[in-house]
Amino acid sequence: MITAQFLLTALVVVIAPGTGVIYTLATGLGQGRQAALWAAVGCTFGIIPALMAASLGLTAVLHSSAVLFSLVKYAGVAYLLYLAWQAVKEGGALAVRADRKAQPGLIIARRGALINILNPKLSVFFLALLPPFLTGNPATAALEMALLGGVFMVLTFVVFVLYGLFAAKARDLLLGSAAAMRWLSRGFAGIFVLLAGRLAMERA
Repeated sequence: MITAQFLLTALVVVIAPGTGVIYTLATGLGQGRQAALWAAVGCTFGIIPALMAASLGLTAVLHSSAVLFSLVKYAGVAYLLYLAWQAVKEGGALAVRADRKAQPGLIIARRGALINILNPKLSVFFLALLPPFLTGNPATAALEMALLGGVFMVLTFVVFVLYGLFAAKARDLLLGSAAAMRWLSRGFAGIFVLLAGRLAMERA
């Protein structure tokens, strides 16, 4: 079940830059080490609803209802566009500024969790990723899905923390360049807009 192949597959998936990674990097660059750790916590816990949906068979319900899928999808699109605005807005939550202080940790974590909660494709992803590594025993399938999901979450947290610490270190090197920080904010905003566009194109 928890094989070297699963760990390698999960690690490759986690390392690949996605919305959560971009959010963690933006938070680390904008607010420092502690804020980046909270971002990693939020993104990790935001996985739980998708894992539960995949384990309990709720994924099929979501994707068989065009209305429900669209509601979640467009809420996610709106949220990503909101994050883009927060990256370029003066004093925005994700703007990279030398003089800003970190927000409260729970606010940062909640923002990260919502990124994954409002992604309707995440549950389908887990439904595709985890079952091939199950033992095939129906009686223990739900428990095995939960265990594999837990391992995936641990990997997510560790990798995101490393991304966040890297971003926080880079922040220390960039504090003296207002132009670099300004372009970083614009770059993050552009990435969030692109991610929103990609999500908007998803189909159930």
